[in-house]
Amino acid sequence: MTIHIRPATASDATLILRFITELAVYEKAEHEVVAGVKDIEKSLFGAGAPAKALICEMNGEPVGFCVYFFSYSTWLGKQGLYLEDLYVSPASRGSGAGKQMLRHLAQIACETGCGRFEWSVLDWNEPAIGFYKSIGANPQSEWVRYRLAGDALTAFAEGETERNA
Repeated sequence: MTIHIRPATASDATLILRFITELAVYEKAEHEVVAGVKDIEKSLFGAGAPAKALICEMNGEPVGFCVYFFSYSTWLGKQGLYLEDLYVSPASRGSGAGKQMLRHLAQIACETGCGRFEWSVLDWNEPAIGFYKSIGANPQSEWVRYRLAGDALTAFAEGETERNA
């Protein structure tokens, strides 16, 4: 069994969208996927694309992907690498593909002078949590992630009155 990690190209956009949808189904959020192939092409491969992707192949067949981008830490005064998504198809889980993708990203983080490598995981995803702990990653429980999206984002941006907390 040979695992190979390679940079994704625009010709992988359909494959990436398929993996994104499979990940969303696993995370019980398929209804939230609104991206199309053109969105993937633009956001990952267009001029000034904010993110990058990798494809994981096993014996020449794609079995997973990851999407990442560079962030910045004012406290460290350095950039960081943020993993947005990592997915390995169910038939290939346990093969080492996920670990190889994480190691590849860790190498990118080190090569580019990143001070940290971070990601989020759903609190109910015990297999992923156990895996991340097994490689030495630690949860950051003192931070709570917030999100403005959709109508709430638009309303706030337009100056509509904030809701009472």
